[in-house]
Amino acid sequence: MRCWGAEAVTSLVKAALSHTYDPPLHQNLKLQTCILGPLQELSTIHQPDIRQRQLECILQILHNNGDKLVHGWPLVLGVIGAVTNDQGEKLIQTAFQSLQLVVTDFLPIIPCQYLQVCVEVAAKFGLQHQELNISLTSIGLLWNISDFFYQNRERIAKELESDLSENDSKKLGMPAFDSLWMCLYSKLGKLCVDQRPAIRKSAGQTLFSMISAHGSLLYKDTWQKVLWQVLFPLLADVQKLSSQASNVRDDAATGNILIHHSRDTAEKQWAETRVLTLAGVARTFNSKRRFLQPIGDFPRAWTLLLEYLETASLCQSAEVSLAALKSFQEILQISKDKPEDQKIEGLPQMAPPPEEVIHRTEDGKSNEQVQSNKLSSDVETEYDLSLWTAAWKVWLNIGTNSTKPPKVTNKSVKVYVPSQAFLTALIQTFPYLFEHIKPRFVTADLQKLSSVLQMALSVPVHGDASPFIIPSYPEITVTPLQEAVLQAMDVLIKLAASKAVHSGPEQMQSMYPDIYHQLLTYVEYGVRVPKYGQIEAKAFGTVKGPQVAWVTMNFVPFSEKCVEMVVDLYRITARHTAVINGHILENIIKAFRLPLSYKYGCPSPTTWMLVINSLLSILTIGLPVARKHESSFNGMWSELAQTFEEFLFSKSPSLPTLSVEDFQRDEAIDCKVVQLIRDDILSHTCSMPGDFVKKIMQLLNKGSIHATPSDQFIDTESSRKLREEFAKTCFETLLQFSFISKSQSEEGSITKVAVLSLLQRCQDVVKKYVEDERLSGKCPLPRPRLAEMASVLKAITTLISSLKKAPPGNVERGVWNQVIQLYPSLVDCTTSPSPSVCKALKDVLHEYKDLLQPLNTATQNGTV
Repeated sequence: MRCWGAEAVTSLVKAALSHTYDPPLHQNLKLQTCILGPLQELSTIHQPDIRQRQLECILQILHNNGDKLVHGWPLVLGVIGAVTNDQGEKLIQTAFQSLQLVVTDFLPIIPCQYLQVCVEVAAKFGLQHQELNISLTSIGLLWNISDFFYQNRERIAKELESDLSENDSKKLGMPAFDSLWMCLYSKLGKLCVDQRPAIRKSAGQTLFSMISAHGSLLYKDTWQKVLWQVLFPLLADVQKLSSQASNVRDDAATGNILIHHSRDTAEKQWAETRVLTLAGVARTFNSKRRFLQPIGDFPRAWTLLLEYLETASLCQSAEVSLAALKSFQEILQISKDKPEDQKIEGLPQMAPPPEEVIHRTEDGKSNEQVQSNKLSSDVETEYDLSLWTAAWKVWLNIGTNSTKPPKVTNKSVKVYVPSQAFLTALIQTFPYLFEHIKPRFVTADLQKLSSVLQMALSVPVHGDASPFIIPSYPEITVTPLQEAVLQAMDVLIKLAASKAVHSGPEQMQSMYPDIYHQLLTYVEYGVRVPKYGQIEAKAFGTVKGPQVAWVTMNFVPFSEKCVEMVVDLYRITARHTAVINGHILENIIKAFRLPLSYKYGCPSPTTWMLVINSLLSILTIGLPVARKHESSFNGMWSELAQTFEEFLFSKSPSLPTLSVEDFQRDEAIDCKVVQLIRDDILSHTCSMPGDFVKKIMQLLNKGSIHATPSDQFIDTESSRKLREEFAKTCFETLLQFSFISKSQSEEGSITKVAVLSLLQRCQDVVKKYVEDERLSGKCPLPRPRLAEMASVLKAITTLISSLKKAPPGNVERGVWNQVIQLYPSLVDCTTSPSPSVCKALKDVLHEYKDLLQPLNTATQNGTV
């Protein structure tokens, strides 16, 4: 009976629609409703066979009478859209065939006031759960409908406005055409939080592509509704559902389908949706800035978006947190449409997406032009500083919280540590953000930034990933994260340096000590790797393969680049008041002392070589400044003396594998240090503390005698590695400052110290030579020892000759006594088999003839 009844109804409807009327049926709304009404009422019957006949009838009507429906479209679309999840696949497939036919063939003839019904019906098919492919295809139909709206925008807008009464327009609160778009965006927004991952992904891509392609058609007030009724509710729903998703794999839901491990749980699938949503909203803020910026509550929208990005950046999903940072980077480039010469030098330029210019009318008075003119008149080329300040605070929160070391209470418990890719993206964001906040960037901000940079650098790499992230020998380069930190510091340095040159504001001048402190901290990382909380990490280079949980980064290339930056910055700022008062030179020496004291113990030999050469360059610049401002450099001199001592007489021995050529190269560097002492220190002792000068003379005294690295008395290899040139340079320097001038001079104090040090060193060398020669028997001493002895004897000759020429008042009696005490040791050397020693000995003994006098019977103070 049901079948016969349905057959009767459908047959009558088809026959009635095919009959010829006068006036035509499409002009008689009442008659059309009477004919189609019974067919629509069949939708209330849930029997599948009845519904099947009803839908087949609809399909036939569309084929035969679709062009005559006109006002019957709401009834037809209502029948097609009366689908529920309770119905079978076959019914849904039949109904969807009709919808496809409507969208592909009949959209142009459907009255514009019924287009919204078409959108709602298509969205219903997207939400049904019986057939996945139909849901996906319905999303494609929504995209086709949006294209139809865009291509026919003028006709549709005109018809909608003419059909809409004034009261209806006020009720909508927006133009009728914009209301159509809002319906489309809202329906897609609901599909974006569907339980099926494929639907969410397809709907999300379609929604944001639609906004990007056709969003320029909307008015300003409509954009406000898009933000608060579509985009932000979508962000909130996705964040909530993502946090509630299960992290356990559901084999029952997936069945026998193989799923990649990155998508095998609901949590991971929702993470993909969250990434897509964040990227889409950020891209909308970026590409549609000229429409969003004039909105009255834009600052509130900006702040809310930053909150969502901050929350996502701090979640423990590596995929979501990294995507959130990328989105953060995108919105920071909102006002990047600046001239080329204002872009940040040395940074990769990330251009925003191109703007869509869409005219609503052909007369040239487009909505986009009106808004563009308004923006131009307001000169809104840069966002308000408060917006960028909010972004800066969010960046600091992300950096501070993400790099905070986890509390390790149990080693077996897995801890979350941010990835290198995440940290790199975070630090890369700073230079672009800094471009907008530099007018209010103060020392407190720099200190917070420094904390984030230091913590980010100290984060170790997981052992499994270390072979892919940490460069291996011999290709040692800085990592992307370290490169990003260097870029951040470079931006600060360039701004500070430019302010120094142009006498900028006090806020930049006061940052010099903090910038130097940051760079010098990085220099120390080259020899003393920072720890990351309580996590135990193996040092770089000691791990072969993924055998440990955590591995520290290699900081050697990074540290060396920081050394070069320190030198370049000091060249520019050495005479700056903030640098002088901040004791920067003392801090540099203190920081450089660490790698210089390690010397051969440094992880890389290039480190200490670069540091000592850099120190020499800095001292060449800084010592004249120190002599000019004596009161500000009181603490520097003792630090410098200790640094020289720990470097020239390092406690870390040279490597046994060090070749003679490399040893001679290192010795030449030591000689350069002595030459700097001679030219830039001892030549200006009048403006230096006496204790410092004495310490320097002691160092020269200590270095003027050959020292062997071996305990063996006779060692051919060791004898070749004696620092012969270094000892000679030290001795010549002592000798140079030991000449007694014929009148009192400015160098009187150093002359006295140098003479006493030289005589003491000569006595030590001569005594040791006599002892070693006696012990060696018939075996000759090494060549360097013989050369040293000959050099000492020549020095004694020169010194005695100078002492005799000096005025009697310039030479103390104690000096003559020490010269005379040398005589017995010199006599002991007469048995030396070396011709060069004997010749020099003969010359020095000849100098003693003027000192030989008859004994006086009287004594003075116990001295003959």
